[in-house]
Amino acid sequence: MRLWPNGPVFQQRDFLRLWAAQAVSAIGARITRTALPVIAVLSVDASPIALGVLVTVAVGPSVIVSLAIGGVVDRSRKRPLLVTADLVRAVAVFSLPVAAWTGWLTMAQLYAVAAVVGIGTAVFQIADNAYLPALLAEEHLVTGNSTIEATEAVAEIAGPSLAGLLIQALTAPIAVVIDALSYLASAVLLGSIRKVESPAAVEESPSVWRDIGLGFGASLGDPLVRPLLLATAMATFSGGAFAALYMIYLLTELGLNVATVGVVIAMGGVGSLIGALGSAPMTRRLGLGPALFLFLLLAEAAGLLIPVASASQPTWLVLGFLFGHQLLADGLAVAFMVQSVSLRQRVLPLEVLGRSNAAFQAVNGVALPIGALATGALAGVVGVRSALWISMSAALVAPALLLPLWRVRAFPDRAGSGSALAGLAAAGLTGPASTAPAPAGLTAGLTEPAGPGPAPDPAGPKVPPAGPGRPGS
Repeated sequence: MRLWPNGPVFQQRDFLRLWAAQAVSAIGARITRTALPVIAVLSVDASPIALGVLVTVAVGPSVIVSLAIGGVVDRSRKRPLLVTADLVRAVAVFSLPVAAWTGWLTMAQLYAVAAVVGIGTAVFQIADNAYLPALLAEEHLVTGNSTIEATEAVAEIAGPSLAGLLIQALTAPIAVVIDALSYLASAVLLGSIRKVESPAAVEESPSVWRDIGLGFGASLGDPLVRPLLLATAMATFSGGAFAALYMIYLLTELGLNVATVGVVIAMGGVGSLIGALGSAPMTRRLGLGPALFLFLLLAEAAGLLIPVASASQPTWLVLGFLFGHQLLADGLAVAFMVQSVSLRQRVLPLEVLGRSNAAFQAVNGVALPIGALATGALAGVVGVRSALWISMSAALVAPALLLPLWRVRAFPDRAGSGSALAGLAAAGLTGPASTAPAPAGLTAGLTEPAGPGPAPDPAGPKVPPAGPGRPGS
């Protein structure tokens, strides 16, 4: 029986170092994610409003930085950025036990640590998605992304349980030392990667606003990437609805205890692992476009299992609905993300991939809190269960935005100076577009050639469809 995965990807030492770095920091990140609110409540006696602010500062600054950092990523070597993000996060997290030991721990410091870790994670994710194509050949990107998502899934299963044991045995401020050490280990592993990156292209008069325009221009100007961005925005909006109401519904409406809720959420990690491992074979069977559509459609439809569960039902039936939601929604969402990220890495020019990643990150960071606030307000009017029915039903709009990709059967070649850069040039954001035609691969996966204009827009990531978010390493 073979215990080590087979294939050329797992024979590349540099990818294995990147994989190991993400694995150790993914476990550590779950410890801090669990420990921060515990520290706030038990060590600082934080109020519910303070806890809400803690969540906000962990997300808000990272959205702004995401927009600004994309161009820096594209113009820089990625590995030093990854190492720096790890070291900064390690210092920030390690400040918590130091402050606890000296008696100087305050809510202000928790806000600062949450913001710094959130910003560091955003930088890491943007640079990481842009770095993987430098380590792996295009035909191996799906395997690489699947492997990383599977590791995140294992961390989601094991991390919270390990965090609970460490917090109980060592106290929360001491437990986060493990996370700080994991970031240091990740930095060492990333530093040991031997492949030399090609120098970044030099651009004239770089600016933040130009970078933002390039990121959104590349994403919206490519007929294969634009539906992914629009669908991601809608799916993340529904993910905000989930984040706002899920715990309230399970604990107050359904009457489950905290331990049972923990078991329910752990099933999402199991589903994520299955989705990461099954994404590639299912896509080969269905074709890329249909797979993307069906993955997201079924993931969002699974959200309806939440309000289907009610307090009047026997406990075994309630848990069946909730387990089914976690397994299906998280599993299919991860399967979608593997293919979505791989498609972006395959078709977008490397010169703008970091800025496109930043655009996706920013859209997620804006749509999530808007969805949470809107659904929270709706729940105040119609009740929690009715609000869940409405928001989970509205989430079915997201897969409809992927219909322009239905005819795509396989990954095309990188667009290079084709559609994405031509669209940017037309918008005046780059130099003149190349007069060379787009590579044949851009339309090779289509049953009929793509038209010269934008793909139809029917209505407007670990994407987190209705399922618990998984912060990056």
